[in-house]
Order: sequence, then structure tokens, then C-alpha cells
Amino acid sequence: MARKSKPPLQLVTATGGATWPEPPRTLGQHGRSLWDRVQAEYCCEDSGGLELLLLSCEAVDRVWALRQEIERDGAVIRLRNGGIKEHPALRAEIAAMSFISRTLARLGLNFEPVRPIGRPPGGGFRGYGHEA
Repeated sequence: MARKSKPPLQLVTATGGATWPEPPRTLGQHGRSLWDRVQAEYCCEDSGGLELLLLSCEAVDRVWALRQEIERDGAVIRLRNGGIKEHPALRAEIAAMSFISRTLARLGLNFEPVRPIGRPPGGGFRGYGHEA
């Protein structure tokens, strides 16, 4: 009796590209990148989570703008009297980065365990009675 062949597997894609909601406000390149990465992994859909994610993405854009100013002017500014002080945007950059990390933690995005795909390294079974 001949075996019945299975139909070939087909790749299923979403029509129109992304399957997650668009950000409700315009984001820059870096903020949009974070939005897309988080949405691709977690698919945040509740209104509170969307707003927190959006605020984080806006802060990412702000960090990059501040970083450009700092790189242009230097991390320290020389004063007329010969003294040196830190760039005023450094504190704003650090505050924005802190806001981003706290907000992403509030969304629970830092609790996802990172697990490699496949068998654990070591090559052999290590269970009851099979210790090497």
C-alpha cells in the first residue's frame, strides 16, 4: 500500500508586515526601533503598557539627541577661569536612561528568562543513575 504524501509546509506571514499596533505618537529612529523590538517579542496591547512603552521610546530618542550634543561639545566644558565642569546634558542623559530601565522593568520586560534553544551543552544525558 502506497504512503500518502503530506502537503509541503508553507510559510505563513502577516499581511501588511507588523502585527502589533503602531505607536500613537511619532517616534524617531531609535525610539521606533525599541518599539518594534519590544512589540515583536512581547506584543504589548493594554493601554497602560502601550503608554509606558511609548514614553520609554520617546526617552530613547531623547537620550540619542542628548548624546549627540555631548559628543559634539565634549563630556566636559572648560570654563573661562580655567576650571572644568561636566556637560550639563550628562545629567539629563543619565536621568533618561534611568527612566527607560525603570519603565521597562515595570512592564516586566526584564523578567523573561533567556534560555538557549536546543539541547544543553555537555553532550550527554545526565539524569538519575547516569551521572558521569
